Amino acid sequence: MASLTPVTHVIFDMDGLLLDTERLCTESIQAVAAPYGKDYPWELKARCMGLKKEESATRIIDALALPLSVQQYLEMVTGHHKALFPSAELLPGAERLVRHLHKHKVPIAIASGGAKDSYDLKTTNHGEFISMFKHVVLASSDPEVKQGKPSPDVFLVCAGRFPDKPDPSKCLVFEDAPNGVEASVAAGMQVVMVPDPRLKPELTTGATQVLASLEDFKPELFGLPPYEE
Repeated sequence: MASLTPVTHVIFDMDGLLLDTERLCTESIQAVAAPYGKDYPWELKARCMGLKKEESATRIIDALALPLSVQQYLEMVTGHHKALFPSAELLPGAERLVRHLHKHKVPIAIASGGAKDSYDLKTTNHGEFISMFKHVVLASSDPEVKQGKPSPDVFLVCAGRFPDKPDPSKCLVFEDAPNGVEASVAAGMQVVMVPDPRLKPELTTGATQVLASLEDFKPELFGLPPYEE
């Protein structure tokens, strides 16, 4: 494990980290691929997590040889998203950690590879939870984010929108995907990874700390207020 240094600001990825949306994304993509006799394998999913939606679409269409344009594919997937995303639930430990940081006035924000339309669907039933974040940066919809993860853009833009504009070294990122970890490191930030248990261990090596669940996080290790017993 890398040496841990104190931070002042915290940035969260959303999909598969705060909200159980990765499972719903997989269902949506499989529903589009199935009529063409294709399966959406975990290995491909792992390479697409955190990408901007057009990049992810292109990679999936090419890998599965789907006879669809990017626009056609996105329209079909979005149709399934509308049915599934409002049912997204918070993942274990997410609410406790976010409420704890908010209570102690630690500035927190979200930096996601997603787009505004899907974000609105995913957070349909989580308005009060989302209101605790200072701001949300969505790579697929934000004009300031030129490149998606694994480029550092989304995290640097997110850090720059805190009123006090902290140095990246003072920001701690939470991520579940290799692309996001790579982006965090490129941004000069520490990153706690909570990977899907199916992810190959070698794809977690860039993280500052790797946890099985947000429930296992100890804020004091990064100079943040500890949980009250």
